[in-house]
Amino acid sequence: MEIKEFEAEVIDIIQRTHDIKSFRFAIPEDITFKPGQFFFVTIKIKGQEVTKHFSFSNSPTEKGYIEFTKKITDSEFSQTLEKLRVGDWAKLRMPFGSFTFEGEYEKIAFLVGGIGITPVRSMCRFACDRKLPTDIVSIYSNRTEQDIAFYEDFLQMEKTNNRLRVIHTITQPLDTATWKGRTGRISSTMVKEEIPDYAERVFYICGPPKMVDAIKSLLTDELKLGKEKIRTELFAGYQ
Repeated sequence: MEIKEFEAEVIDIIQRTHDIKSFRFAIPEDITFKPGQFFFVTIKIKGQEVTKHFSFSNSPTEKGYIEFTKKITDSEFSQTLEKLRVGDWAKLRMPFGSFTFEGEYEKIAFLVGGIGITPVRSMCRFACDRKLPTDIVSIYSNRTEQDIAFYEDFLQMEKTNNRLRVIHTITQPLDTATWKGRTGRISSTMVKEEIPDYAERVFYICGPPKMVDAIKSLLTDELKLGKEKIRTELFAGYQ
């Protein structure tokens, strides 16, 4: 797939949670990418061009724009993004990455932490829009209920695709009386309970590096899955 670089402008900014935003850019019609890939975004900070890479959080089936979704932190890059407005300039370079899914497997599972949900959202949206026959289970871990990105979006996808099931688990629930999902970190016990046919699936792991390493180990050491059944994406640096 040809790498392309071009200037673009912000066409929409969407508040996903209290500290997570999506940024959308208009793109030329000839731009293509695979669900789960990433791209480089250049913005200006104090007159200097600064570049970071982000996963696509939209699917190639959602035409006319591309989107990345980021947790807004105290870093200079994040704070500059916080001040972006519709019409602002950016330079984009894409696409990159092999953490993708276009229907290659009959059964897959996503094990996800925090903002690592972005490429997973891209792949799930693609599977739903293309009506892929793949059976998909996703376990999505967050600190609190307020940190869950794309909650309503995944609910809508589940309603339209009976082959998609999303399980939320919270490590620090704000109210244990009202939280109806699972609690605790993703573990081999949780995988066995929620994905009893785990041995038949290809696993995609995405999130903070320490989490990805820990889950990869539990899949190989505790659940005895071969490395060929595991795909990973490290979300290094939340700045």
